[in-house]
Amino acid sequence: MRVKQFQGAVFDLDGTLLDSMGVWEQIDRDTLGRRGIPVPEDYAQAVALLGFWQSAEYTIRRFGLPDTPQQLTEEWHQMAQDAYRFRVELKPGAREYLSRLRGQGVPLSVATSSHRELFLPTLERHGILDWFDAIVTVSEVSRGKGFPDIYEEAARRMQRMPQECVVFEDLPDALRGARDGGFYTVGVFDSYSKDEEMRLRQMSDRFIYDFRELL
Repeated sequence: MRVKQFQGAVFDLDGTLLDSMGVWEQIDRDTLGRRGIPVPEDYAQAVALLGFWQSAEYTIRRFGLPDTPQQLTEEWHQMAQDAYRFRVELKPGAREYLSRLRGQGVPLSVATSSHRELFLPTLERHGILDWFDAIVTVSEVSRGKGFPDIYEEAARRMQRMPQECVVFEDLPDALRGARDGGFYTVGVFDSYSKDEEMRLRQMSDRFIYDFRELL
């Protein structure tokens, strides 16, 4: 894939640019474990495309928890903040690839289900926060990542048309949402969603194991 083919690049964070899915796997175990509930195999996938508040509502509804969405999201924030601020790393080759795109004058944006209080310190620690021309979270659009909304908003903020942009994602349903919006899609492998590799390949125009393949 040649960089010059595209006039804008949209990146997911967790599992795509950031090697952070292990953090959320542990949070799922701790959150449900405290309540005496084993983590169902389909739980991580069920909440992956949702924002924090929607994930909390889903979790409360599914398991009949007495918590409010506010209480649950605050619990998740407290558990994740330290990891994001000090320990979460970039995926292999991510920094170098972002740097190459910048050198080509390609605007960059983030489209994420995560919360700014978590990922902004991570991007700042790695010295890449100001590399992005736009940052959009699912809380700023009407629908989750199974739909084009968040990617369309990222393209709009970069002043680009969807057909001019490439979207990088690690989840098949997110890639489907981007494809429905007319974006070129690149599926990025993540070990925590390895069971989804076949679907990821099917939903992406190009599939990579890590960003070093694009250098």
